[in-house]
Amino acid sequence: MRKWMPLLAVCLGTFMLLVDVTIVSVALPQMTDSLDASFSALQWVVDIYVLVLAALLMALGSLSDLTGARRVYLAGLAVFAVASLACGLANSSELLIAARGVQGLGAAAMFATNTALLASNYEGRDRGVAFGMWGAVNGAAAAAGPILGGVLTEHLDWRWIFLVNLPVAAVALYIGGKHLSGSSTRTDRRVDLPGTVTFTLASTLLIFALIRAGEDGWGATSTLLLFGGCALALILFVLAERGRRDPMLDLGLLRTPSFGGLMTGALVFSAAAFANLVFVSVWAQTVLDFSPVKAGLILMPLSLMSFVAAGLAGRFLAQVPPQYPIGAGLLLIGAGTLLEMLVTGSSGWIALLPGFLLTGLGVGIASPILASAALAAAPADRAGMAGGAANTFRQLGFALGIPAVGTLVSGAVATKLTDSGLFDDADSAAELVTGGQSASVLAGVPEQSKAAAATVVEDAYAAGLDLAFLASGLAALVAGVLVLLVVRPSARPEPVDEQHTRAAEPAESAAHPA
Repeated sequence: MRKWMPLLAVCLGTFMLLVDVTIVSVALPQMTDSLDASFSALQWVVDIYVLVLAALLMALGSLSDLTGARRVYLAGLAVFAVASLACGLANSSELLIAARGVQGLGAAAMFATNTALLASNYEGRDRGVAFGMWGAVNGAAAAAGPILGGVLTEHLDWRWIFLVNLPVAAVALYIGGKHLSGSSTRTDRRVDLPGTVTFTLASTLLIFALIRAGEDGWGATSTLLLFGGCALALILFVLAERGRRDPMLDLGLLRTPSFGGLMTGALVFSAAAFANLVFVSVWAQTVLDFSPVKAGLILMPLSLMSFVAAGLAGRFLAQVPPQYPIGAGLLLIGAGTLLEMLVTGSSGWIALLPGFLLTGLGVGIASPILASAALAAAPADRAGMAGGAANTFRQLGFALGIPAVGTLVSGAVATKLTDSGLFDDADSAAELVTGGQSASVLAGVPEQSKAAAATVVEDAYAAGLDLAFLASGLAALVAGVLVLLVVRPSARPEPVDEQHTRAAEPAESAAHPA
């Protein structure tokens, strides 16, 4: 039993950080009421965590090469625990968003060191068992997040979705400090601070621009300035990476059709499959009047199907050229998401079930192959970077998908509410409805119009979801075709610098961000 203590320490941290991606979505309506939060704040509560996680993943992986994975992992656990306490005690949306950002920092430190720690603590058959158990925990976390969030929110309070992390983190810190062995360090590499700063700035400005586009319009000065700032930051990132010996991301890899196609697939994979689920959860609670637990349960078919399919894909598709399972998975996600457009104003959650099952099948087929395919598409001395890039693009896809979907849903809701003529300020009402405050909107409607207004709200949210499903489905179909056309199986390219060649990690995360 003692030999599995390092695995337990790693799995506890991994479970927490992945659960905290999805656990928040079920609690959003209660958070909105408790903190009197706006719709844009609602999006940032979900987004800032994933954004920081994605932006710092590769940089913290480089830091762990310099200082040791054990030290970075334990520091990440401590930061995650303190930030979770701050989230649980936050009395405003601004404080909650800031604490969620710090939580993302801790999560990135843990996520970036998982594979290195398992590789350094286990060998031979034990290593295979350890990575298998770790992969199962990843899948379980994705499935457990909405349910755990619903139970804690319904029977205690939304703050407990964060406070529950404290005892888990304490146990993980104790076991990790006592049983984790350190990994080897490399003094020949440096953390790419210019690349990290410019990449984070570009990602943040892009997300902020998408949120402002939903509030102020695509042509508004504020929106255009943010998109312009994003473009400038992206140019600075490219300039910063071109001259570095150890860049955060070797841009030459993206010029390789296979690697570039895989990163596009990873980005769209998370955005198309999972970003809309945040708004499905809000719809279930505020339009269908579901409890938080029941709202979490309706997401279970997708999670369970992906968990089962991932197990089968890992067993039977390991020798299949990667473009086929990844491309097919994206096509299934696209078809499943389009099938979710069966939702209407009078629909129950069952209307989503066929689409959820098909989407879950696609997720399960593509997910286990993405990271390993990225490793194979890069030179051996860029294997760690390639695996980190795959995880980064997946998390970034989810972070970008939230405001993109939110803009579509809010815009469709505003159009329906305006056309009805029943609401004095349709734009403000649309923001409240999209953010889960339908009851407060209907409370301001004259009594004789309440029934008609309730029907309009139901139809409006369904129309918003359908538009989001349409955009997500088409994006996944295009990405699937792209992967099938440009990704090719090939021997690993020769390393560009033999003296810095490093073997690929034995496994990469198969967890999805939602």
